[in-house]
Amino acid sequence: MVFYLSKMSKLLLLIAVVSFVFNPSPSRVTNADAVEPPIDKIAYVSEVWVTAYSSTPEETDDTPFITASGKGVRDGIVAANFLPIGTRVKIPAVFGDKIFTVEDRMHPRKKNVMDVWMPSKGEALKFGAYYTEIAVLEQ
Repeated sequence: MVFYLSKMSKLLLLIAVVSFVFNPSPSRVTNADAVEPPIDKIAYVSEVWVTAYSSTPEETDDTPFITASGKGVRDGIVAANFLPIGTRVKIPAVFGDKIFTVEDRMHPRKKNVMDVWMPSKGEALKFGAYYTEIAVLEQ
């Protein structure tokens, strides 16, 4: 049998071989190499309104893709006025164990509300609003 490989197949095969050669095999990994994942301890639990927003001009200021912390919007970002920037939170009833980071702010009139960033206005509207517990994690 004769096998003919396209240029793309040859490239993918080369990448797989190089990855295999330069990555440690499980037998060469020691316990000293293992990194323990951080344990997320809950500082306290609070009940708040959780809503959603997107990067549309009517929902944000004149820089819709930049958060109040100066970082770009992305999955896992929330806006809240009652927590410091950088605070990590979970919203277990809605998102399970997913961790969010407070990197944005809301209108000052929003006191007990957390806004989850969504990629589109349609997704934000579909999300709706929940009055639920959030778990604020230790820093």
